Formats: sequence, C-alpha cells, structure tokens
Amino acid sequence: MSISAAQVKELRERTGAGMLDCRNALVETEGDIDKAIDLLREKGLSQAAKKSSRIAAEGLVESYIHGGRIGALIEINTETDFVAKTDEFKQFIKDMAMQVAASSPKYVSKEDVPEEDIKREREVLMNQVVNEGKPEHVASKIVEGRLGKFYEQICLLEQPFIKEPSVKVKDLLNEKIAKIGENIKIRRFVRFEVGEGLEKRDEDFASEVAKQMNM
Repeated sequence: MSISAAQVKELRERTGAGMLDCRNALVETEGDIDKAIDLLREKGLSQAAKKSSRIAAEGLVESYIHGGRIGALIEINTETDFVAKTDEFKQFIKDMAMQVAASSPKYVSKEDVPEEDIKREREVLMNQVVNEGKPEHVASKIVEGRLGKFYEQICLLEQPFIKEPSVKVKDLLNEKIAKIGENIKIRRFVRFEVGEGLEKRDEDFASEVAKQMNM
C-alpha cells in the first residue's frame, strides 16, 4: 500500500515519533492513523520497559504555585543532565508539578502505598459489595475494580493526566521515555495548601487550579 508524506506528517505531529517509525507503523496498519498511533504506543511502552532498569540520577526539581494558596514541588530524574535541560523534559516536569497541585496524590506509584492501607481499603470495599447484595463469586472482581479507582485517587502514576484525561500519567511517562530515549523516574513530590489541617471555609482549590487551566 502507498503511504503519502501527508499521512506520515500527521502521524508524526500526533505522536512525536520519528519519521521512519511513523512510516513503518502506517505500512503495518495499512494507512490507518488511529491503529498506527496504538502501534507506536505499544512499541513505546516496550522500549520504556527496557530502559526502566537504567540508573537515573540527574534531573530537575520543579515548583508550581497557584494563587499563593497551593504549592507543589516535584523531583524527576533522568540519566543525563543533557536530557534534563531539554524543552521536552522541562515541559513534562512542569506538567507534573501542576498535576500534583491539582489532583493531590499521596504517593508516586501503587508500590508506595502501605500494605495496611491497601488491606483496610479492600476490607471497606468488600463490605460495600456484600451490603449491595452482590454474588460472592463476583465480589472479589468488583472489589479489585474499585481498588483501581482508589489507586487513581492517591497514586500520581495512576491518575488521568489533567491536560488529557484519556491518558494516565504512567502512560505519558512511558511515552516520554520512548521518545527521549532515556529512563525517567518520578522520584518524589510534596504538596502544600494554605490552612491544610486547620478549620477553614469549604473551598475546592484543586478544582480552581483545573478551571484556570480550562480543564
């Protein structure tokens, strides 16, 4: 099948992948742009998995302050200082600082959640399912599904990306690893909110952040 330069250009603009990779993906999917995007994503995830064991000890610390009311600091590591200075990486870490401010995660990944917290949440969910009268043979599956929502609320990597909710942060991270060609690690973050833990008016500052971004 003949693949046009316009198709390659469109795929490249939508994915950021190399020209040859875009052309090969289009050939393999017989010119279907959406399927080619999925294929490039799958290959990117595979490449990211191979790079995940490599040491990432460089990087940057970025901050995001919203109206003097909410602040976030985040550290993201790369393998080299060169990559840490690129516009692509700088934009990514800015987006992640904003993500922390807006979505208020507690942990980077599911692996960071204390086992006792997971156990307690699983027990609560199981009691909910039982009280709903769900059959015992499907209860466990329902609980695991709801546990996924629990992780989305508290784990940065499991959250929908605030600028593109159809993409999870972990998928965006893997795409960046594949595109940049180095391992990238979201190491740690901290979030501050004025008056947090004190009695105050009921205001949803996280929603305010999202509204300012026209989310």
